[in-house]
Amino acid sequence: MIQGRFDEEKNQLFFEIGLVADDGEVMFVDALLDTGFTDWLAMNSQDLDFNWVLVDDEYPMKTARGEGDFNVYIGTVQMDGQEFNVPAV
Repeated sequence: MIQGRFDEEKNQLFFEIGLVADDGEVMFVDALLDTGFTDWLAMNSQDLDFNWVLVDDEYPMKTARGEGDFNVYIGTVQMDGQEFNVPAV
């Protein structure tokens, strides 16, 4: 079972995931659980330096700030001892 921590000040749930680079190196980071999850891992572009595969560089998406075009990557994430290939924007 995955373990996490609850930030009582902001009422947010965080848990640790591993971001797997193409060379197999793993960087562990805290991820925020989004209860409106839409199958995407959202990351700031300056944090995405894993040589993940770019599959689309103009994918239109709606966000709370409006519409925009996003880069979509396929990357590997470790959670609770398992690895998953996920789309990341």
